[in-house]
Amino acid sequence: MSNLFRAIPAVDLCLEALTAADPGLAQAPRALLRELTAAFWEQRRQDIRAGRCQESAALGLDAQLPALLAHVRSGLRPCLRPVLNATGVVIHTNMGRSVLAREARAAVALAAQGYCNLELDLRSGGRGSRYDLVEGLICRLSGAEAALVVNNNAAAVLLVLDTFCKGGEVIVSRGELVEIGGSFRIPDIMEKSGAHLREVGATNRTHLRDYAAAITENTRALMRVHTSNYRIVGFHSAVSLPELAALAREHRLPLIEDLGSGSFTDFSSCGLPNEPTVPFVLAQGADLATFSGDKALGGPQAGIIAGRKVLVDALKANPLTRALRCDKLCLAALEATLRLYLDPEKARERIPTLRRIARPARELAREASALAARLRKHLGPACRVSLRPDVSRVGGGAFPQCDLPTTLVCLKPAAMSATALKAALLDADPPLLGRLEEENFCLDPRTLERPDWNAALRVLQRALCAPSQS
Repeated sequence: MSNLFRAIPAVDLCLEALTAADPGLAQAPRALLRELTAAFWEQRRQDIRAGRCQESAALGLDAQLPALLAHVRSGLRPCLRPVLNATGVVIHTNMGRSVLAREARAAVALAAQGYCNLELDLRSGGRGSRYDLVEGLICRLSGAEAALVVNNNAAAVLLVLDTFCKGGEVIVSRGELVEIGGSFRIPDIMEKSGAHLREVGATNRTHLRDYAAAITENTRALMRVHTSNYRIVGFHSAVSLPELAALAREHRLPLIEDLGSGSFTDFSSCGLPNEPTVPFVLAQGADLATFSGDKALGGPQAGIIAGRKVLVDALKANPLTRALRCDKLCLAALEATLRLYLDPEKARERIPTLRRIARPARELAREASALAARLRKHLGPACRVSLRPDVSRVGGGAFPQCDLPTTLVCLKPAAMSATALKAALLDADPPLLGRLEEENFCLDPRTLERPDWNAALRVLQRALCAPSQS
């Protein structure tokens, strides 16, 4: 055993061999390279102790260099890295929600590469406000008098309730007390704001008289929470926005509309329900609307608050706003995304979220056929490739009951199960995520677009042990 341990090469010798084999590794921190190399050889020592390695020649640097290279490259991968989304879920929370438009990515790069006028007034040279950078665009697109951006929609709701309802009551329909991603619930956010929740109505039916009967001297606001991530069907009724707005005005209370996903786009032309848009709810009487930037809007993570100027000014004056504010990269991406909405047709073409939601079934069938033909050519007998009609999802808590027709490319591996292929592709670089359907690993061209096909083919070839082909 001692001879086996002596066969393990010195770390410095390994570092020289690594940088000779891959000159790019010289750019990595040397301390990290040393740490990864030491960890690799410690695993070999454990193999020796366990009797899994009994040949000195197998421990030589020449023999172990390929495995050492793979180990080091894996250890140098960033924790946050690109993945290939073939699931068909357009706004996939686990994969970062909306993919930014090219214009938004360029704006982020420009803001990141040097100093910028985040809080610089270029007219006076004095202190400016970061909120001014996007407020005008939000107002123009929504019809609001004023607007404010914080770091996500939960923060937007928290800020609104802290500003206007702290120590008092906010009235909400029992059927609107939703749970959002990660087990966060609207009542919990309300509680953290210092507001007291007053539930009215029943789970499936709430009437105007329920709201009216609950208003007391402690009431600070009426609130509607759009149930974007679930639906109540059957024996159900809810109070219309104009009715609730009239009641709020009668009692001089603000009406807050939490849209959740929120958008400026009518998706009914895509076969989806006509969900309320931001301009619609403000025109119908909401005093403030809160919504996400990275869901159906197709921008970066942000919580957008739009509505009456006197209310938005109070939000800006709340010290909590500073703790919830967005940085320059978020604002750069959001401004570029919002500019695209000034031309609705351009927005549908340029914003990936809108484009992918709107892709017609006939186009997706053609794309699936083309992808299947390419996979058959390059994967050969390693797996059987077939097509099947199925559905995609919008995701992100939007349009929960609505299917988007698509065509799946289904792979049935010859030498492993579809489950094993899924696991192998999770460990690929880049990882490829798809769907398991009837013992097939399936790819949805709605989210796996042509620019991603070469990378998808490459990782599939490696996972299926097929030889590389040009």
